[in-house]
Amino acid sequence: EPSIGGKWLEVLKQAVPGVSRVAVLWQPGAVDGQTEEDRLERTEVAAQTLGMRLQFGEARGPADFDRVFSEITRARAGALTVLGSNLFIIERRRLVDLAAEKQQPAVYPWRDFVDVGGLMAYGANLADLYRRAATYVDRILKGTKPGDLPVEQPTTFELVINLKTAKALGLMIPQSVLGRADEVIQ
Repeated sequence: EPSIGGKWLEVLKQAVPGVSRVAVLWQPGAVDGQTEEDRLERTEVAAQTLGMRLQFGEARGPADFDRVFSEITRARAGALTVLGSNLFIIERRRLVDLAAEKQQPAVYPWRDFVDVGGLMAYGANLADLYRRAATYVDRILKGTKPGDLPVEQPTTFELVINLKTAKALGLMIPQSVLGRADEVIQ
């Protein structure tokens, strides 16, 4: 969903009051064609609306992570958002550890990052997506042609917050944000 970057920035601004510069970690080629460009453009527009400046950090592979986090630190980004990619989900523990080392409050696309110590995640509920995908598999196995099935978008999104990480970062997450969370990890 190309517009979700704006929601990540909104949650960061509410959870980290006063943040004005946000680093955006992204992987070129992680999303096909126009969608990737659209996602970055929409995130930039959302940042302008929220009075934030973005610094894009491009990581093509794990070897780029240290360089990107050094750039984020030099640019004095007050927070971080990580765009979704297979590389980033595979390397989530390392990314969460680097964010903690650099004292970067971060929002991630999936709860898997929060489960390994990330601060916050807002995104599609993957368990719900997998259940819905199983119904498609069932229909295909029963003879429905894949081309006859409608394309569906995620309908269930979740906000997950890790208070232990917030405490380690010296953050007090406002009650207004905690009240919206689907899950708060103590």
